[in-house]
Amino acid sequence: MSAFQFTTVPSILVERGISGRLGAVLRTRYPDHSRLCIVTDRFLHEGGLIDPALADLRKHGWQVTVIDDVVADPPERVVLEATERARASGAEVVIGLGGGSSMDVAKLIAVLAPGKQSLADIYGVQKVTGHRLPLVQVPTTAGTGSEVTAVSIVTTGETTKTGVVAPQLIADMAILDAGLTVGLPRHATAATGIDAMVHAIEAYTSIRAKNPLSDMLAERALKLLSRNLLRACDDGSDLEAREAMLLGAMLAGQAFANAPVAAVHALAYPVGGIFHVPHGLSNALVLPHVLRFNAPSASHWYARLAEIVVPEATGGDEDKTLALIAHMERLIEATGIPRTLREVGVRQEDLARMASDAMLQTRLLVNNPRPVTEKDALAIYSAAF
Repeated sequence: MSAFQFTTVPSILVERGISGRLGAVLRTRYPDHSRLCIVTDRFLHEGGLIDPALADLRKHGWQVTVIDDVVADPPERVVLEATERARASGAEVVIGLGGGSSMDVAKLIAVLAPGKQSLADIYGVQKVTGHRLPLVQVPTTAGTGSEVTAVSIVTTGETTKTGVVAPQLIADMAILDAGLTVGLPRHATAATGIDAMVHAIEAYTSIRAKNPLSDMLAERALKLLSRNLLRACDDGSDLEAREAMLLGAMLAGQAFANAPVAAVHALAYPVGGIFHVPHGLSNALVLPHVLRFNAPSASHWYARLAEIVVPEATGGDEDKTLALIAHMERLIEATGIPRTLREVGVRQEDLARMASDAMLQTRLLVNNPRPVTEKDALAIYSAAF
């Protein structure tokens, strides 16, 4: 066995309705603090989803600042303005309550608000120094796994995204309340669910840091996600399915936090960055085609995953790999989300630029089981078109 290191959130709470007791939970954990900021988006705030949490926080003596101007694929401006608001409020604890973007911004606030580093200083891997504020993450979608990862993604230009990767971004606590995901629209449930499945698949085949713990988590995550995605899509109030999806997404997040994602994400980033396609959907659009590309080098791993997702599959590794790819294609089709790049506004003449941009994602491409050239990327995009 190769040497490996595994790191994750030290405390995880899973309980339906626990967000309505958020004030009590945090009072027990942080008895000497009184000021916190909640990082969320305007839709969740104005829609009332976080009202029970806010009420309980105030009931237990917390002075709450709500920062609700997070948007999908948050640009630097949003991160910097949110950090200034948190700093001005004297926040002692940071709560990320929302989707991946809200949780990503919460991570950065926790690091930047008390420190002397600028946002530009911490782009890249292991660039964060010093301590951060206490950080708690409460996801409202089952997809990104951001509540248990050490990564935050920022939109740094018109079409480019940059990552911050550092152990300081790992939260102190992740709180999973399936009730917060009830009513999530079908298309969002589908896209975020496929995103979580991609995390599990890519962690399982990550050549740089694949390890027994990440493998175990990826397998369990894929089992939960594959069996419950359509249930959650078809009945948004199915709490059992919603909770299984939330748990599966978190387990997949733990897996890829330690065995990083690869070419699916690398090729998805230009789709999202240039055409403003949601991250989960961007992953879904390229997933089957990256799986086919990787098959010559990864069929032994894909075959094992096929035994989980398509247990009726027979034959050797290649046959089972084909069964896995076909199943993922059918699953994506059944959810009703777009299946081709042209459906989200990509033109044939855009493919070459996307392939060039994908090559910039070296942090991800080094994890892929098969080397990807710009020519390969163009062929994958062409297949997805």
